[in-house]
Amino acid sequence: MTGTQLRSVVALLRMSPLDIGGDVGKMRDVFEELLGAIPLPEDVRTDAVDLGGVRTLKVTAGPDHGAGAVLFLHGGAYAFGSAATSANLAADVARRSGTTAYTVDYRLAPEHPFPAAVDDAVAAYRGLLDSGVPADRIALCGESSGGGLAVALLVALRDAGLPLPTSAAVLSPWTDLTQSGRSLRTKAAVDPTLTPEALAVRSRDYLAGADPRSPLASPLFADLRGLPPLLVQAGTHEILLDDALRLAAEAADADVAVTLQTFPNAPHVFQSFAAVLSPAATALDAVAAFLRTHLDQAAG
Repeated sequence: MTGTQLRSVVALLRMSPLDIGGDVGKMRDVFEELLGAIPLPEDVRTDAVDLGGVRTLKVTAGPDHGAGAVLFLHGGAYAFGSAATSANLAADVARRSGTTAYTVDYRLAPEHPFPAAVDDAVAAYRGLLDSGVPADRIALCGESSGGGLAVALLVALRDAGLPLPTSAAVLSPWTDLTQSGRSLRTKAAVDPTLTPEALAVRSRDYLAGADPRSPLASPLFADLRGLPPLLVQAGTHEILLDDALRLAAEAADADVAVTLQTFPNAPHVFQSFAAVLSPAATALDAVAAFLRTHLDQAAG
């Protein structure tokens, strides 16, 4: 059954009109149309809120959502996506973990290049603290570029001397904008979503001449010491597999508690298909258990 599910999802992705490296205006519309066409479940409520001057969507799902907050950072190669397009995945995380999710509408490139996304993520986190949610009731979650942004946010918070959240779960994170990962070559034939050429376009737009090895742009090259526990998930059929593997290795080398989970034959951010793909549901259950464990430990 799982093999059939995966084949169906991969076929759907290969037929998608979305071209990550295409015209940014047109592809934003495609991205919004594709994800906006998926209705939110009946138990999901969304409310627009302001966190530190950054537009954010507060997402609750199910009856239990008072046991902590998850600051959620969406994907889209720093050029596409929004709080609204990530609401389904954020709601799934919130429902499973019994938390309230806050998904951040950070500014996008090329209009707002690096470090705008990092600045917005820091401002939203500060805003969550200022709203009365203490750091020991906050966890982070991010997918794709949002996964890399979540790690960059942790580094920025640590360097600013701010209290750190309890943990972070990153799904198929894009952590290396130098494009040096081996899997960009070895997994290109099996990745139905991303290409090295497309990521190179979006990397140039985001960096706008900045050093691709900048720790807040490519957190793979950051000093990760002192960060809270990380959960890193990736599918083995994605060109960003090495970004996840190397991030976990660097975190472990920096004495960060890190859990790495890989899922055979799964594509980029396969967790989005939890409603129809059993490995995706399993992965999100693991995300929820990880976040819940560290939130509960911090609460004492």
